[in-house]
Amino acid sequence: MTAPGPPGRSGDTRNQGDPGDAGGAGGETRPRTEITTPEAIESDERPDASLRPQRLDEFIGQARVKESLSVFVEAALGREEALDHTLFYGPPGLGKTTLALLLAGELGVGIKLTSGPVLEKPGDLAGLLTNLPPRGILFIDEIHRLRPVIEEFLYPAMEDYRIEIRLGDGPRVETFSMKLERFTLVGATTRFGLLTAPMRARFGVVERLGYYPPAELARIVTRSAGLLDIPITSGGAEEIARRARGTPRIANRLLRRVRDYAQVRSEGTIDSATAEKGLTLLNVDEYGLDEMDARVLKAIIETFEGGPVGLASLAVAVGEDAGTLEEVYEPYLIQNGYMQRTARGRVATRKAYERFGYALPSDRAGSEGGAQGALFGDDG
Repeated sequence: MTAPGPPGRSGDTRNQGDPGDAGGAGGETRPRTEITTPEAIESDERPDASLRPQRLDEFIGQARVKESLSVFVEAALGREEALDHTLFYGPPGLGKTTLALLLAGELGVGIKLTSGPVLEKPGDLAGLLTNLPPRGILFIDEIHRLRPVIEEFLYPAMEDYRIEIRLGDGPRVETFSMKLERFTLVGATTRFGLLTAPMRARFGVVERLGYYPPAELARIVTRSAGLLDIPITSGGAEEIARRARGTPRIANRLLRRVRDYAQVRSEGTIDSATAEKGLTLLNVDEYGLDEMDARVLKAIIETFEGGPVGLASLAVAVGEDAGTLEEVYEPYLIQNGYMQRTARGRVATRKAYERFGYALPSDRAGSEGGAQGALFGDDG
């Protein structure tokens, strides 16, 4: 996928929620749970193009990241150099692709977009690199999924702005070096830990995107509603933001669905009460938890007696792909205190028991404090 120019002049239709910024393993789609998945779904591929921020200062949230990028962009422009290779990482739906597009706009350069799984052989990457304009940007989404042969082919391009072309086979193979225009590689990943050390070391700028607080999501919802000509009150925007799991992509998706509810069942204006009713109809509760979240937590509590339970066993119990559980559902549940990951597996917290009205077992009371320290030591 390519976009020949900066945002606003390309054919790209992504908004701040990055409907195209898919990361991680997929799984079976369920009508009730896809509304709150941070992964891209088909309906996200057709948002109104006007939702997309046109300038970096229009991008809401991630203040520290924006400030850093502004400095790096201004410095690169002042030196008339390509921006250092840049890596964005964090959960899906937070704006990694949008930021790449905005960088192209701020730098006034062209950008080409692709993803790790699409690049099957070195020739695929060579075609993109040799067609980049001077100081242009190559954006690779899901960069952690690059094949090793592609990654090795990319190293000299990132370091020395050259690629090694091999012609022929066997003993008659010939290799020659081709110089490239100086360019910026912008990578995006939801699985920073899966990047190889040599790849990580080649990025001069590494920025982590975090979940958005409700106040920032409410601003995003209000802005999107204005651009889509959707009447909405501050209370309506806040209600949607509160249930959007800290993710702009989800906030924009919920806005579009609540708009439908307001149009059919209300007077067309999204106020707090209308938003609450619409979101309840979508099975999104006041904490942003959906049907799959509830199934996961209840399975840990009921089937596995609160845990610990390994990922594979939990996936079988709820009928979901293990990768989807780990990448899509667990981050929100862990960050919001409903689940802990220990060296022995997943454990339901006191907050999860209280949320669903279960009594916390006596042998669990007061014993939760040390589990979270082993977050990254989980072996299953």
